[in-house]
Amino acid sequence: MKTSAKDSLIEISIPTADGNYVAHYSEKGLAELDWPTKKTARVVSSNPKVPLQILRWHRVTADALKSVLAGRAPKKLPPIDWTGKTEFQQAVWREMLKIPAGKTRSYGEIAERIGRPKAVRAVGGACGANPIPVLVPCHRILAADKKIGGFSGGLDRKRNLLAREGMVF
Repeated sequence: MKTSAKDSLIEISIPTADGNYVAHYSEKGLAELDWPTKKTARVVSSNPKVPLQILRWHRVTADALKSVLAGRAPKKLPPIDWTGKTEFQQAVWREMLKIPAGKTRSYGEIAERIGRPKAVRAVGGACGANPIPVLVPCHRILAADKKIGGFSGGLDRKRNLLAREGMVF
């Protein structure tokens, strides 16, 4: 466990077969989830000073992440803290949470579903700004022509996550 100087978030690692993800918690819930990198290769250890509520949320986060990485829908998500994010971004992310494992939507479909049919590019921007990838499944968003498009974690990760859910691109 360590406290991030930039945002006073508590960071705790989640070891997976794909590497160590790092979850960042505020007093309101999960605020960010970092992809495994060489920098996160070491485990950020927990210590007794972590509030019990955050430890509970972390167990839920770890279980949810491992479910998604196994191609399954998570049984439960922790509370999510989108403080400081725009209403538009939050609407996009809430809509992404409705996409079941093994299914995809286009940027245009998301724009339609949130009542902003002309905001296709803005939906793409919100996907790119998603602070909680994997759990808020931006990997399930495709271009209109069903092409894989961009992804904050890289296209190989996106293909891998989709393949785990039974889709091949």
